[in-house]
Amino acid sequence: MDFLLALDGNILLWLQENLRAPLLDPLVSVYTRLGNFGLLWIVLSVLLLCFRPTRRAGVASALAMLLGLLCTNVVLKHLVARPRPWLDVAGLVALVDEPDPNSFPSGHTCAAFAAALAWWRTLPRRWMSVLALAMAVLMGLSRLYVGVHYPSDVLAGFLVGAFCAWLACLLLRRLEERRGRGSGETADGGSARN
Repeated sequence: MDFLLALDGNILLWLQENLRAPLLDPLVSVYTRLGNFGLLWIVLSVLLLCFRPTRRAGVASALAMLLGLLCTNVVLKHLVARPRPWLDVAGLVALVDEPDPNSFPSGHTCAAFAAALAWWRTLPRRWMSVLALAMAVLMGLSRLYVGVHYPSDVLAGFLVGAFCAWLACLLLRRLEERRGRGSGETADGGSARN
């Protein structure tokens, strides 16, 4: 376990020494801050709710993010209570302030992947899903770049987000099936009557 913890810290130091650049630092810092409180993903979900063809995707992502919030910020962060990397890794400099002292798992990454993977399953156009997934990957990488999460935090955030997206889509489908049976329609929207 000590080896894995040391590897986590060494990866962050390597990123700081080899990838950070004066041009990228402010851009990545702004992007990572867009994920504070899930703001970017919440705004996009609300926009999706405004249009009938994407409304289902907006509901799925909102539910996935709510489940992710409960798993990460309410339960896991307090249960694990892993300190932020700059508190334990000598020489690491964080580019953004992070008031929450708990690092594991990454809530930003969880929210990003909860939304993006819910959209992957529910958006009507594939390019939208690909763009959402790319944005989620960039959010996870940004948390490493700015030095506020270990790689294992980001990996765990991805896994929790993926699980929450799967669960949200499952719950949404079950709810739609139940509503369809109650109104005399099948799950695909057709009439149950002949």
